[in-house]
Amino acid sequence: MSNSAQQEQNCINGVNIDQLQETVQAVSDQPALAKFKFRANNQWQEGGHNKIRINGYYGTSQEIKRDKGFEFDADEPPVLLGSDKGANPAEYLLTALSSCMTTSLAYHAAAQGIEVESVESNFEGDIDLQGFLNLDPKVRKGYEEIRVQFKVKSDADKEKLNELVQNSPIYDVVRNPTPIKVEFVTE
Repeated sequence: MSNSAQQEQNCINGVNIDQLQETVQAVSDQPALAKFKFRANNQWQEGGHNKIRINGYYGTSQEIKRDKGFEFDADEPPVLLGSDKGANPAEYLLTALSSCMTTSLAYHAAAQGIEVESVESNFEGDIDLQGFLNLDPKVRKGYEEIRVQFKVKSDADKEKLNELVQNSPIYDVVRNPTPIKVEFVTE
């Protein structure tokens, strides 16, 4: 069997099953390897415009620097007084949620030997600006509801697919309160 055929045989949903099993075993043997810290550096530009840089992170008991960092622009649309230089933070949250739920579905399906041929999803959330603008204390500042629709081509049934997306760390962060510690350094 050729090397490429062997690699193809050991992959499900683009996930190398051998490497996945090795990772699971390594973390099982050394739980400290499971601790990760991801970072984002934000620099306010003006108005609603921010530049966000992603580069290094901590994982597998070491600092890891990426070969190439990532840079994102966040802004607001003109109707919300922005200059539309990037998606707004609420849209980035939907982006993080959608990509994490999809990745979780693909990885956990692969781990269980479930092939997924395609995944497409739509995410939509409702925000009432009365909360953000402090006009009504009863109105939440963030999303009131997020609706998700997946279109999945797989032999897995809907119950199994729902079980798989429940493994998403970002889904967990959005559904459950996560402590946020805020510190200011003033100049």
